[in-house]
Amino acid sequence: MVRRMTDEVPAYFLDGITEVVVSPRAAPHPTRAEIYILGECIPLHDAALEGIEAVQSRVVLYHGSFAALAQLDADFDWTSEAFETLTHELRHHLEWRAHRPDLEDFDAAAEANFARQDGEPFDPLFYLDGDAPEPGIFEIDGDYFLDRVVRRAPVSVEFNWHGRFWQVDVPPGTALPCYLEVQGLDAPPPGDLIVVLRKKPSWVELYRERTLTTLQVEARPCAAATR
Repeated sequence: MVRRMTDEVPAYFLDGITEVVVSPRAAPHPTRAEIYILGECIPLHDAALEGIEAVQSRVVLYHGSFAALAQLDADFDWTSEAFETLTHELRHHLEWRAHRPDLEDFDAAAEANFARQDGEPFDPLFYLDGDAPEPGIFEIDGDYFLDRVVRRAPVSVEFNWHGRFWQVDVPPGTALPCYLEVQGLDAPPPGDLIVVLRKKPSWVELYRERTLTTLQVEARPCAAATR
């Protein structure tokens, strides 16, 4: 299946790829249970070449990781997961060649999101490296983050989700930055919906990891259901 997928990829995307292989091994996440690494793009520098041609890579997909996740999820889709993993790793290679760190930044954001979910310290601004389907909205693996820059914690926050306006109360005494996990939406996202309230950061605060408590808040429709 992976060989067939690789044959369907435009040749340009495979420039500098020495091989695409499927390893029988599983690659469990080093610290997080039920998380497995599905693939890797392994950089290979050829000193005999110059410029962009010197940037070469080997792509590995871990069959054991796919099998382990399939054991955990009865709806696991081998074909779509394999295609997503293959193209993800090829994108790493292309960005290395173009000296672009976008995907590496996204992977780091996904790792920070795992830390958030597990109650560990994380960079409060990690979500800014996620996908941005709309201005001020960021998505990482099905979790959506609504970014709000404020001077102080407001009494309540209003936001638009799926064409409808909602409001949540901010718990008294809330310190910034804070993460508000919204409950009670008519059409919730696949993962969490988080309203992030933060001040404009100083240089000192930009990359400081913190242990933040995610506060759960109940959404209620605004008086005007749509606008």
